[in-house]
Amino acid sequence: MRLLFIRHGDPDYEIDSLTSQGWAEAEALSRYMEGIPVTEYYTSPLGRARDTASLTLKRVGREATVLPWLTEFTHRTPLKPDYPDSADVPWDWRPINWIHREEFFDKDAWVHAPEMVDGDIALHHREVCRHFDEFLSKKGYTRSGGLYRTEQGTNDTYVFFCHLGLIGILLSHLLHISPMLQWHTMCAAPSSITTVVTEERTKGYASMRMLSFGATPHLYAANLEPSFAARFCETYEMSDQRH
Repeated sequence: MRLLFIRHGDPDYEIDSLTSQGWAEAEALSRYMEGIPVTEYYTSPLGRARDTASLTLKRVGREATVLPWLTEFTHRTPLKPDYPDSADVPWDWRPINWIHREEFFDKDAWVHAPEMVDGDIALHHREVCRHFDEFLSKKGYTRSGGLYRTEQGTNDTYVFFCHLGLIGILLSHLLHISPMLQWHTMCAAPSSITTVVTEERTKGYASMRMLSFGATPHLYAANLEPSFAARFCETYEMSDQRH
């Protein structure tokens, strides 16, 4: 089985849609996706993800199923190491304020950090993972410990149009790592494609392997520069980039 996680194009958050660059990215993506055999398409209910999906779906003459749990992971932590008086999503913290804490590197312990407990992050994280495992179980892969049991593996391909924070949750669940590592040390550019496949090396037991993260072959083919969205300043002096 092959899972393709596609981040929405460059976002216009004020209207929950895409910028002009985002629409150009989505168009380039649609041309690339036209050549990929896909079993089923799924999308977040949010406008920026659905708009990104719309051009691919129109080009290939298909429809996507909206899954509410594919929405962005916007749950906030009331306690934030950077600014204790403000709540924020857990993936924009400054590294100097969390990277020295061992619990954030542990796939199980990170949710027990005080910041995560106060924000009910563990509860919301568990709900997303539960929905995802229910989805995979319906496709023939049932989670059992760190593996997925399957009576008959498939070569089906499923595409998910969704969001950066949510993708971090799903990948950390599949790959057995803390999402803090996904959120803070990797960046999937807008419209990028992340590919995960099953590997059934023992009959009836599948594991997951990530083949590529944040790939943008469609942007290079269209001579488009990947958007800066979700990144931060390359040097502190770059005042025009997010700090």
